[in-house]
Amino acid sequence: MTLAEAAARADELAESGAAQDLAVLRTQWDDELEAAARSSDFRERALAFRAIGMFRWRAKEELLRRGLDDGSPAARGSALLSLELLSRDHPSTVNSVRSLLHKMLADEDENPAVRRLAVLVLKNGSAQRDTVVLLEGLAADDRADGELRRAAGTVAQGLKRKAQEKR
Repeated sequence: MTLAEAAARADELAESGAAQDLAVLRTQWDDELEAAARSSDFRERALAFRAIGMFRWRAKEELLRRGLDDGSPAARGSALLSLELLSRDHPSTVNSVRSLLHKMLADEDENPAVRRLAVLVLKNGSAQRDTVVLLEGLAADDRADGELRRAAGTVAQGLKRKAQEKR
């Protein structure tokens, strides 16, 4: 079985609620996932970062944090996909990397797909004012990619609603 196949199996186990089987699979693949995340091949790093989310491996959040600084857009994108998945039920996941996500969004030289994924991750976090302001600024920026502008506007509105519901 490859890491990709193990990650797909882990995702199935997580979806079905088979926590014990998922824990056993994590134990079996821990070392290989760590090695892949440190590989010189960006494809292996990207696979490892994506697998963390599919394994629902909250203990590997620091590894995902390093993935956000990876030199490869594919690896950064995979780390973002895993963060989005892990943060659906735990906004603290987003809150712990919020400054890195803001940095990605503010960097006009960042890969457009990576910037859009960063916006999607922010939707699962708490509705902090600085995030809403940044997203609204992106939505109004005529120089920004159209898809990025739409995503930023949608997420900004969603975060505003979330903040109003808490009041």
